[in-house]
Amino acid sequence: MLRLETDNLVIQELNEDRDNGLMLALLNDADFLKNIGDRGVRTKSEARNYILNGPIAMYREHGFGMYKVSLKNGTAIGICGLVKREGLNGADIGFAFLPDYRGQGFALEAAKAVMTYARDILGLTRILAIAQPENKPSIRLLEKLGLAHEKQIVLPGETEKLALMAWHKDAAEITN
Repeated sequence: MLRLETDNLVIQELNEDRDNGLMLALLNDADFLKNIGDRGVRTKSEARNYILNGPIAMYREHGFGMYKVSLKNGTAIGICGLVKREGLNGADIGFAFLPDYRGQGFALEAAKAVMTYARDILGLTRILAIAQPENKPSIRLLEKLGLAHEKQIVLPGETEKLALMAWHKDAAEITN
């Protein structure tokens, strides 16, 4: 079971029973719906299934996935991790935080820990990210992690153009 600790945060695997409330809140947050999309999850039972069929299945299949991010006191504040997405030829870093915990540096702190884990433990040499081109806060955060804009893409089965960003092992170290 993955468990990463930073100065302020604990990052660990999601649990379908313990974390379905967090997932339900995130998946129905207005900014999540606008910037990431509607996953059609409206109940704790659906959130439980989403965790089982998404992050937990990804842990088993790829050895990584989305992780719960909590404050050191145990308060769950969001998710951050890596996913393997159809249409992308590499692991994709992503994050989503509850409204009360945005703009305080927690997403950057969690994403730095996940990037370090991906690079140093998983041995990944290329990490991708996708973002809505108008989602400037996410793009700025990804740039702070060392990801650079590569091109615009449309994922399979979608119509919307997204910014594809990438980090390569030979690129500069993660910046502050």
